Parts: sequence; C-alpha cells; structure tokens
Amino acid sequence: MNHILDNPIYHALNSAHSNFSVGTDHVKYYLEEIAAFAGLKDNSKLDFDTLYENSAVESLFVVFTTSEVNIPDQWKLIARIDMFQMVYEAKEVPAGIDIDFVDLDESHVDEMTALVELTQPGPFKARTIELGNYTGIISDGNLIAMAGHRFNPTPYTEISAVCTHPDHLGKGYAFELLREQIRRILNKFEVPFLHVKRDNHGAVKLYRKLGFEVRREMFAYVIKK
Repeated sequence: MNHILDNPIYHALNSAHSNFSVGTDHVKYYLEEIAAFAGLKDNSKLDFDTLYENSAVESLFVVFTTSEVNIPDQWKLIARIDMFQMVYEAKEVPAGIDIDFVDLDESHVDEMTALVELTQPGPFKARTIELGNYTGIISDGNLIAMAGHRFNPTPYTEISAVCTHPDHLGKGYAFELLREQIRRILNKFEVPFLHVKRDNHGAVKLYRKLGFEVRREMFAYVIKK
C-alpha cells in the first residue's frame, strides 16, 4: 500500500483525525462513539491480532483493504462489502442549482440517526457528526436528505452519509448535497473522494455525472470480536 488512499482509515487516524484515534503505531481505530472503523498499517494477521488484543469485548469494526484478506479465526466475519473508491480530481465545483442547506449540529442527531437507519448509507454513531460538515435539507420541519465528511487522510476528505428519505427521491437532492460537499472540500484546498458499493449502479452513475472517477477497487470487512 503505497498511496495514502490505499489505506484511508489508518492515514486519517494518523493525520487530521488523530484526536479521535485509539490504538498503537500499527493499529488504530476511532473512539467507539465516533465511528466503528479501524485502520491497520499492513492488514496483516499480526495487525488483526493486535486489534483483537487492544479492543474492548464484543467490539465491532469495519476494516478497508485493497485486496481480499483472510480474517483470523478469533474474529467473527459479519460481512464483506465490495466497493469502488472514487476521487474528484477537478478544481471547480460541478454545475448545478444552488439550494438552501442547513448546517446540521448536535440538535439534529436523532433525526440524522433515524434517516441513516431508514436508508442505510453506512455506519453512523452518536458523535459521528464531529467528523464535520454535515449539511441537510429540511422540508416541513423534517430532515429529508443529508451528507457529510468522514475520513480525512490529509490532503483528502471523504464524502459520506449521502442519503435521501425514500419519499423524496428523484428530486436531485443528493446531487446538490454532493456539490456542496465538493465546494467545502475544495475551499479547504483538499481533494474529495468517496466509497460506494460496486453493485450500487445508480450511485456510481451519479458520482460519475458529478465528475468522480474510479481510482481502484476496495473491500470493507465488518468484523466482531
């Protein structure tokens, strides 16, 4: 793994997210209330063993790899997710229609959690919002769409938790939320990137329309101690 984005969790926890980091030099993971992700320097058996030895009973983690790995027997494999990692290399925000967004804060966490549980864009915990720049669309007093930042392996920032309530699909909200996230990342002089399931063809098509390109295939392993 030679590129920062080949191991985005590990490098995020070694850079912009070091204040959220627990673990050792080779094995790092987010504070439990922030996120369920672990970054292993080499994704070796030794790294998985170290994660097991240093984590709490019944811990659950998501680990990203660039190739298939064998999960050591002491872990229970919950799922393997085949993904594309996509990067936005352009320097300008894609064209679109500017709409009104709400900057989400701790007062919105219950609504955000409910929307994530309904739409399943990925893990979201009580303090995930602290990873930053969560924006949403409110209609009739209800949160109907949102997106935010997750991993920040400097100089890259990942866009995550892109979701829309099923009753409001087809209105272009995800496209405009993504434009806003791209704008905010470019304003920090960083590079937007994201991960998407390979079989989520609609999302891949949307991301390509915005200007994201597939950098490489990735795997996510959901494991429980």
